[in-house]
Parts: sequence; C-alpha cells; structure tokens
Amino acid sequence: MSTPILLLVDGSSFLYRAFHAMPDLRGPANQPTGALRGMINMMRALRSDIGAAHAACVFDAKGPTFRDEWYPEYKAQRAPMPDALREQIEPIHEAMRLLGWPVLVVPGIEADDAIGTLARVAEAAGYQVVIATGDKDLAQLVSPHTSLINTMDKPPSRLDVAGVQEKFGVPPERIVDYLTLMGDVVDNVPGVEKVGPKTAAKWIAQYGSLDGVLAAAQDIKGAVGDNLRKALDWLPTGRRLVTVKCDCELQEHVPGWPALDALALQEEQREALAAFYATHGFKSLAVELRSDAAPRPAAAAPAGATQDLFAQAEPSPEAAAVQGQYDIVQSWPDFERWLARLEAAELVAFDTETDSLDPMAARIVGLSFSDKVGQGCYIPLAHSGPDTPTQLPLAEVLERLRPWLQDPARAKVGQNIKYDWHVLANHGIAVAGYAHDTMLQSYVLEAHKTHGLEALAQRHLGRSGLSYEELCGKGAQQIPFAQVDVARAAQYSGEDSDMTLHVCQTLLPQVQADAGLQRVYRDIELPVALVLGRIERTGVLIDAAMLNAQSHELGQRLLHIEQEAYAIAGQPFNMGSPKQIGEILFNRLGLPVVKRTATGAPSTDEEVLDKLAQDYPLPAKILEYRSLAKLKSTYTDKLPLQINPTTGRVHTNYAQAVAVTGRLSSNEPNLQNIPVRTAEGRRVREAFVAPPGCVIASADYSQIELRIMAHISQDPGLLGAFQQGQDVHRATAAEVFGVALDAVTPEQRRYAKTINFGLIYGMGAFGLAQSLGIDNKAAKDYIERYFTRFAGVKRYMDETREAAKARGYVETVFGRRLWLPEINSGNGPRRAGAERQAINAPMQGTAADLIKLAMLAVQKALDEEGKQTRIVMQVHDELVFEVPEAELDWVRTHIPRLMAGVADLRVPLLAEVGVGASWEAAH
Repeated sequence: MSTPILLLVDGSSFLYRAFHAMPDLRGPANQPTGALRGMINMMRALRSDIGAAHAACVFDAKGPTFRDEWYPEYKAQRAPMPDALREQIEPIHEAMRLLGWPVLVVPGIEADDAIGTLARVAEAAGYQVVIATGDKDLAQLVSPHTSLINTMDKPPSRLDVAGVQEKFGVPPERIVDYLTLMGDVVDNVPGVEKVGPKTAAKWIAQYGSLDGVLAAAQDIKGAVGDNLRKALDWLPTGRRLVTVKCDCELQEHVPGWPALDALALQEEQREALAAFYATHGFKSLAVELRSDAAPRPAAAAPAGATQDLFAQAEPSPEAAAVQGQYDIVQSWPDFERWLARLEAAELVAFDTETDSLDPMAARIVGLSFSDKVGQGCYIPLAHSGPDTPTQLPLAEVLERLRPWLQDPARAKVGQNIKYDWHVLANHGIAVAGYAHDTMLQSYVLEAHKTHGLEALAQRHLGRSGLSYEELCGKGAQQIPFAQVDVARAAQYSGEDSDMTLHVCQTLLPQVQADAGLQRVYRDIELPVALVLGRIERTGVLIDAAMLNAQSHELGQRLLHIEQEAYAIAGQPFNMGSPKQIGEILFNRLGLPVVKRTATGAPSTDEEVLDKLAQDYPLPAKILEYRSLAKLKSTYTDKLPLQINPTTGRVHTNYAQAVAVTGRLSSNEPNLQNIPVRTAEGRRVREAFVAPPGCVIASADYSQIELRIMAHISQDPGLLGAFQQGQDVHRATAAEVFGVALDAVTPEQRRYAKTINFGLIYGMGAFGLAQSLGIDNKAAKDYIERYFTRFAGVKRYMDETREAAKARGYVETVFGRRLWLPEINSGNGPRRAGAERQAINAPMQGTAADLIKLAMLAVQKALDEEGKQTRIVMQVHDELVFEVPEAELDWVRTHIPRLMAGVADLRVPLLAEVGVGASWEAAH
C-alpha cells in the first residue's frame, strides 16, 4: 500500500506571485482578474503534477496575529496589499473551492502556522507531506516525511533534508537558528547587524546551534562580534518570531480534527465553475470545461516537478468540440458540387495557399473554402511534390471561380483579406464581396491582443490545428508549400477556412453588440483594408540613381566623420561597437558615466550620448555618425534594391492590426520613419517622384491632435483659438504668459508649442524641463499656469484617467476602444505609463480614424469622378498622391474639402495641400 500524500499550498505566497507575474487582466465588468487567472492555472497544474488525494490551500486571515502581540513592529514596514489584489482575494477563495480544493483561513494565526500544524499532524498519521511555497521560512518544517516544492524555480525545485543542507548550509532543524541570526527584512524582524547567510551558516556549523553561538558570543572577534553582542537581548524574541508554530488549535476549521478526512480533494463543480468563468471572462477555461475531455494536465512531468504555472491554460486539440472534415477537390464533378455550395451559402470563408509571403509576388498553390463550421474543401492547384496526385488546371479553376469571386453579392470572410485580395489580383481577379475579416474583428474588439488565426481560434474557440512548421518544417529544412503532401495541405488549409468562419460567427455578434465598435469595424477598418490594398498595389516611384548618388555622398561623409572622431579620441576605434565606444569615452577620455547597462557596463545609448554631447565633442560625432549610417543602410542603400522589377516601383505593406491606437504601420519597406528633421533625411524624400506628366501632392491635417484635444476637452480657450483661426501656439503663449496676442515673442511661442504637444503625450514637469532646457520648478510653474488658463484640458485629463481606471479602456470620438491593460497595475511605472496613454490614446486614435475616413472619402471621389490621380502613400496624418498635371486644380480644391468634411467636430478640420516634383518638394 502506497504512502498517502498531503499537499499543502501556501496560498498567500501563491497569490502574490500570481499578481506580480500576470498582466493586469480585466473581466467583463472591468474587475481585476490577473491574480485569479494565475492562481487557477497554478493550482490546476499543481494538482495534476503531485497526485495527492488530500490537500489544503491555506491563506492568511485578515487582522492581527499572536506575533503582533509579541512584537508590535512585526511586518510594520510591509506595503499595504494593492487594491487590485485585495479585490481578487474572495474570488480566489471561491475559485479554489470550485476546483475542489479544501480552503483554510484561520483567524489569529498565519498561514505558515496552519501549514506547520497540519504537516506535523499528517506526519504522525503516516502521510508524506508536500508543501508548495516560495517562503524560505518553511524550510524549518522539512523532515524525512515533509518536503518543499518551489514552482517558481526554473526548473521547479524540491527540497528534502539533504536539499535544505545543500541550499542553506544548515540542516532543517537549524533553519530557525539561521533565520534568527540573519533576521527577516520583509517581516521587519531584526537579526544581527551585517550577518548574512554565509556568516549565519558558518557560525552554526562552528558552534552547533544558536545557543552555541550565544554561549561563544564573547569570543567572536571584530565588528561582527560586537554586533552579535549588541543583539543578545533581542535574539530570543527574534527566534520566537521566526519559529513556525506547529500546535495551533484547528478543531473549528478542520472537521473531525485531528483526522484529515475533511482535507480530501473533491471533484470540480463544473456547472458552478462555468458560471464563475463566464463572470470573470475566462473564455478558454469555459470552452475546456464544456468539452467532454478531462481538464488538460500542464504536461507530462517527472514526479514532483511542475510546469510553467502561469501559462494560459488553453484547451488541447483533442478537447476541441469541432473535428473538421475537408474534401480534396480533384475532379470537375467535385468542383461543380462545391461551386454550387458556395453559390448557395450566405457566407463563405476562403483562404489562399501560396508560394510566397510577399503579397505582390505570391502565386496560388491551392485554395480552401468553408461554408459550414467543421466542413470545407481544398483545391490543390500547383503542388509539385514527388507523389502529387492529379490536380485540376489552375487557370481554368480560377476562370470558373471568377464570377463568384468577383460578385459583390456573394458574401465572403477571410483572415487578413488584404493579402488574399493581392494574391488573386496577381492572377487577374479582382475579388469583391468581402463582408468580414476576422483579423479586423479581433483588432476592433481587443486591439491589445494578438490577431493571428491560430491565437484567435485558441482564445475564442478552444480550437487548434496543424501549424505551418508542422507542415513545412523550419529553418534550412523548410520545404515550399507546393511540396507538402496534398492530404496534409488539405487538412491545414481546410482548418484555416473552417476556423475563420467559426471565429467570425463568434466575434461578429460581439462587435455588433456595441454601436461604436460596429461603426469602427463596418465603416472604417473593413472598407479601408481594400483601399490600402490599392495603395500598396499602386506603389510609389523611386529615383534609384538619385538614391545611389546620395548613398555615395553619405559614405564619404561617414568616412570624414570617422577621421574627425579618431582625431578627438586620439586613436582609431570601431564606431559601431558600444564596447569600444565605452572604453574611449569613459576610460581614455574620462567622461562622466551617465547610466549603466544591466551588466553594469557604462551605457552608450542615444540618451546618454545626447546628454554628453551637450558638453563634449566626441559623443556628438558618434551621434551624427549613427544617424547617417542608419539613413544610408535603411534607405539610400536599401530602397533601390526594393524596387519591384515588374512595376518599377516600391510597394510597402500597411499593417492594419498592429498599433493599439488604430494607426497604420508601414513595413518592407517602412516609409513612415524617414527622418524629416535633418537635411539628409529630407533629401531621401526628394527621390520619391512622379512619372512624366504627373506631380506629387501631399495633403495633411493641420495640428490635428490639438484640434481633437479642443473637441474632446471642450476647453473654451482652445475652442476659441481654433474657431477664430488663430495660431493656437501663439494663443496658448498669450494665455500662459499673460501678454497680448501680438506681443508674444518667438521664444514664448516655442515654449507654448512644447507645452501643447507635451501635455498631449502626458509630459510632466521633468520632461518639459528637459525639452525646454529649464529647471523643474519653472516647468512646473508653466504647467500650473497652463492648467489655470485651460481648465477644460485639466478636467478632461483627470476625468479620462478616472474613467480609464474604472473601465480599463478609453475611446476615440468614433467609438474605437483603446485598451489599457496596465492602468490598474501594481507596478508604479507601468501604471503611470498607462495613465499617459489614457490621455494621448483618444487623440492619436481619433486622428487615426480621421485619416482612414479621409482615405475612404478621397478614394470614393476619385472613383466616382473617374480621376487618374492615385494615392501612393499614407504617412501618419498625411496622404501622398501622384497627380496628372491636368487634375492638379481638382486636387488642390477638392482634397482639402473632402478631408475636412469627414467629421463634424467642435472645431474646424483643416487639411493643407502642397505640390511638387518630389515628395519633399510638395512640403
């Protein structure tokens, strides 16, 4: 008969670890749920790993304990429990009970004492005791029958008697002596001053015990001996405080005491758990619970080991409720049958399998469709593996699908529809009828999360399928999709279409339940995806010869700067090596160290060099070198290589579901980060040109975020300045400095401009002082004066912060929801960062909405009027056009009107158009 196990969990230790390890998750009512989710993950995995029949999760009770009577300063220095954690204590207790754990909370004693008492009683009853904790104090309980596990160690550790001796240098029965000598800073229990683990272990080894150390106190030399003698009167109290009490009265809390039958682990209360998970927004846990499969163990693990207990406990593939069936279409009768299904379906998901991730170059290998969850088909069209079966001809299949694909009345859904739209355009098909995009549904609902199909299916459905790496391999061994076995390709692609349809059915009702989210999805994100596709497909003309000439000039400049830097340093060094730069700056030249890296080395990052460059010439040279080298490698060298040989243009990709504010980002190449504050950066824009007979036009919103601030805050001063067409920075300066509008000096306007934009981005007095080169007190005075004059702005900021804390998100004017996961974080810097985001995000997000609405309005007008003018780039608040000279007057007249008319704010929107032979000349 095997020895029974009692598993005792230090619940108070676990919940603090869960709180600090997990992000600030929020439930449907914006209640904090991070620690709760972490505890559920930990406890489910722990139960699976240990295999105990009896257990208890033990928590500290509210209120004082007997140790507070012995020593009123006990734990006096501990910070109060964060509110966000306090709110989760009762739900954590409830969750543990629903998961089948006996929960023990004993007033007047600490969890450690209850654990010690239970351990000793269990040992006497013949149990093997396992204590799950990260608290070193409990090492005093280790015995031949009791061990500790620490699930936070990587890999998780287990301490038996030998392990305690190895880790602490003393046996378990001397841990109390060891702790007494060191004291406990966390619990505010003094020890012997300047005695740490090594000295404590050495003394106990030398003198046998704390009593032996005390007896030899007069013989111990040096300052440490003096410190020991000073502490002699205190140490008996210290020993009493750190000793775990193992004879507590638990009769009222453990029925049948001292028998342990009441601590038998119970089955999960599945119905109650389902309601609990719904209340707290734990969708994946709810999906797993609904499945017929048993809850997934963390993974197979060695006895006594535990897994990563903070991992999201998503359902396994075996637990998925849907098992897909996907036909392989290899004959015309099968094709016709599926085409009839597509034509009859209300909504069809489809996906392309291709030979490239480059949307402008990708060619189709196969197509999959799904008209019902769990059902779909795959049409292999260009597989080329050794055992490839007969395939229908690609060109003929596409021609027979063309009417359905190009029919706007045939509703289609995809995951990242812009990519598939490009792929089919490569084959001469202009897909119409895209009704939904699951990536954009997720982006609108939960912009702060990931939006890949695999993540969405796991998060919202509890489903998973074949991964691309499982299918094709990875690294040097990866094979092209065309060489994948057709049956496995059908499973992979069929799952993609099937799960896309399933995710859509799950997310769409959530989007439609909120009018603001519905508007952002239906009227902004979905239609703008295909406008972006058109912009990407058009591309922008680049003068490669001009960039090559600039690259050569930059190379010469860099060589010259290198020589100047070597002369200042007194020797050559690698301008690209932080280590060598550090040696020159701090060892050879003796410059002051501003800050250090994580390894302790002096930092040479841009912030440090900026500060040093104010007083020393070499850091300034290094900064100049870095700036020009980046410009050369990123743009003047690389852009000519990215010209598409077929179109002769550069085609960027606009990522629509990346920035949480709704802003677009550009990549491959990034056309939004070309530096414009330097002459060299502006010269790069000179290479963005128009073909003969055309010019470049740039239209951008003027002071858009300040106008949005005026609209949202309804501050009379800001509203008046914009409504009267005043220079808002001059008007701000007049208010802040108390002078007439026409008496504002250029420096006062500069200060006001910095304040205006700084406050939008949550800048405080320190940041403003740095930006203006003034002291903190002066900066604080400016901010206070600003808020006195513009009280509406202050009110908006205060109310927005409070609303964000209550709801967990802020919104744009159009209803876009901007989530702030750290707004109630226990981590001060993270919380402060989220508070700054709460102020800025509505303005930046509204600006993003406006430029997208402008793109839609302008493209619609261009199409309706049959214009040849084309949008070639979108850069933050700016649209860049390629304009035939004959349409220039139309562009100058209509584009500003269209952009200004996309929204009716409390202040007028103003868009300005510049024209030139190049992008730079248009500014």
